[in-house]
Amino acid sequence: MTLTVTPSAGGPGDDELTGLLRAWLPARRWYPAKGPGGQVDLVGTLTFPGDPDGGRLRVAFARVRATGVDAVLQVPLVLGAGDGDVIGTLGDVPVRDGAGSPEFVAAWLAAASGPGAPVDPATARVLTGEQSNTSVILSAPGGGTPVAILKVLRTVADGPNPDIEVPRRLVEVGWDGVPAPLGWLAGRWPAPGGDAHGYLGVMSAFVPDAEDGFELACAHARAGAAFDEDAAALGALVADMHAALVRGFGTRPPGPDTAREAGAVAGLVAARFAWAAAQVPALDAYHDGVTRVVDDLAALRDAPARQRVHGDLHLGQLLRSSGRWYVTDFEGEPLAPLAERTRPDFAVRDVAGLVRSFDYAAAVGGLHGEAATAWSGSARQAALLAYDEAAGTTLVDPTGAAGCLLRALEVDKAVYEAVYEHRNRPDWLPIPLAGLTRLLR
Repeated sequence: MTLTVTPSAGGPGDDELTGLLRAWLPARRWYPAKGPGGQVDLVGTLTFPGDPDGGRLRVAFARVRATGVDAVLQVPLVLGAGDGDVIGTLGDVPVRDGAGSPEFVAAWLAAASGPGAPVDPATARVLTGEQSNTSVILSAPGGGTPVAILKVLRTVADGPNPDIEVPRRLVEVGWDGVPAPLGWLAGRWPAPGGDAHGYLGVMSAFVPDAEDGFELACAHARAGAAFDEDAAALGALVADMHAALVRGFGTRPPGPDTAREAGAVAGLVAARFAWAAAQVPALDAYHDGVTRVVDDLAALRDAPARQRVHGDLHLGQLLRSSGRWYVTDFEGEPLAPLAERTRPDFAVRDVAGLVRSFDYAAAVGGLHGEAATAWSGSARQAALLAYDEAAGTTLVDPTGAAGCLLRALEVDKAVYEAVYEHRNRPDWLPIPLAGLTRLLR
């Protein structure tokens, strides 16, 4: 089912809701405009068919604009008394964040498409922690073991969201390394130049007794234990995922002039660095090193085929359960436009993201200096060897074309990380800077 947003018509009611959102949104972890100057405007609201609670549910859509940001946010609301965080009042009626409320979950499930699952909205439990969306754990009637996880997309975009489309296709081609999608909901809302149409959320199978890959790696680093065995398993898993993505979406072979392929990527890396350095002054010190990497990449005369990829792969997107690993969150880089996140890319970009996250695990796990470099370097080597064996590549060889491309994309990822950390977690900025120092020496 596709739900349609009723455009904002102005007037006291919409103005009051706009004021509420302007006061509440900037403090949310998923609010995309950091710092002063962001503009919030109400796009409109939608209601669910057959709302059983007399119109207590609303989903507000707010457009946020700031320098480099133009996004539409989805804000489920529950009006009236009940559990959950009160975010303000409309008149004298309290308004609660509804993303994890049983009322919202029940209405969402009734409107969603897909095979569904035997879940009880009364068991809804919101996951805490840093997330760009809101995830809600759901159990079967009577409680007990969780059955599914509902992801409410906070930023919605026009087009086929890869976090829903890609897992659906992977399951269709028989790959079981991803939690199976069980339900999805789409919406249509006003946008400049015409209506936008995209997904509002997805419910997927819950992975029982799952360990978060990043937390697991951090625990290894904290204990001084090698992560090499798990890193090798992840390298093989990512290679298997890439093979399944080829079965599901095909490839885009290099053009007749493959040198242009590498040159185009080199240009993108250079452009990313220029964009990032304008926002993060600390990156100026890396200009010459990045230029050398860009020049080495531009000199390549060969390039692999492009294909669908994960797009933002790191340890935090991986779960281990019952001795095996699963891949989650195919949404891509949160700061990138949807069109960029869905186009074919080099599979090695995912590998670069994975090995970059070993640096993060080492640092957050309390390792520093040579100890951190040795721990993450050993995990990196194990992952690359396993990926190469499964995929038939030679990424582990830094002198070859594949290794050159990997290094460039690791640099590109670290530059992106620097912008993200500068905006969101300034205390973590030294982690990507240390990675750049190692990659560019």
